[in-house]
Amino acid sequence: MTSITRYDPLNELVDDLFKGFFVRPLAFEPRAELPRMKVEVAEKNGAYLVTAELPGVKKEDIHVDIDGAYISLRAETKQEKEEKKGEKVVYSERSYGMTSRSFTLPGEVDAKAAKAEYKDGLLSLTLPKKANGSGQRIAIS
Repeated sequence: MTSITRYDPLNELVDDLFKGFFVRPLAFEPRAELPRMKVEVAEKNGAYLVTAELPGVKKEDIHVDIDGAYISLRAETKQEKEEKKGEKVVYSERSYGMTSRSFTLPGEVDAKAAKAEYKDGLLSLTLPKKANGSGQRIAIS
């Protein structure tokens, strides 16, 4: 289980530079990696609003799982190869694979009332809080 972390593009750039500095020059084939899914979580009107960036992903390849307060997002990208007669692909930077992100929200979610919308590469989730998930005060003896 991972928690939500602050996005730091400079740190990721430096990490990528040093990760592949000694390995990539020796590789025969370029290694394609999917970009990390960027997620934003907000709280409004008794619901959690989750927005995830998933550019280039088809709606049917996105999976959202809710288990109490635990949210899991998965997306699969597929490279669809189209070859024309007499054409040879010399180099391609398209990739395929799976990216995922999981996190725990501060309170439980009513999974039956949850709504999801995918438009222009953005997945928007509206996750209402459970009504009985409110805190309870305990007397100290």
